[in-house]
Amino acid sequence: MTEFHESGNMNDPAVDLDEETLFLVAQTFKALSDPTRIRILHLLSQGEHAVNDIAEKLNLLQSTVSHQLRFLKNLRLVKSRREGTSIYYSPEDEHVLDVLQQMIHHTRHD
Repeated sequence: MTEFHESGNMNDPAVDLDEETLFLVAQTFKALSDPTRIRILHLLSQGEHAVNDIAEKLNLLQSTVSHQLRFLKNLRLVKSRREGTSIYYSPEDEHVLDVLQQMIHHTRHD
């Protein structure tokens, strides 16, 4: 739950962050600190993909992709749906993708 200063402004420096929020923000940045997870999220930002497709397109082992997707799913950064025997993944949180795209743009900006 977000805490508000009596002014009601979340941007007020006097607003403290609760422990749960701090932990979740840190975990999200941890997710974005791994090059493999960044590659997976970037690919998923372009459309839904199955595990095998992600592994093939990114030249990764299927077990590696599955492990990273499990990490991202636990943080609610990706979601999945089953179709037959395949599981397809897509982004769950557009806000995180926006941050990722901004960082990619920032690093490419001269």
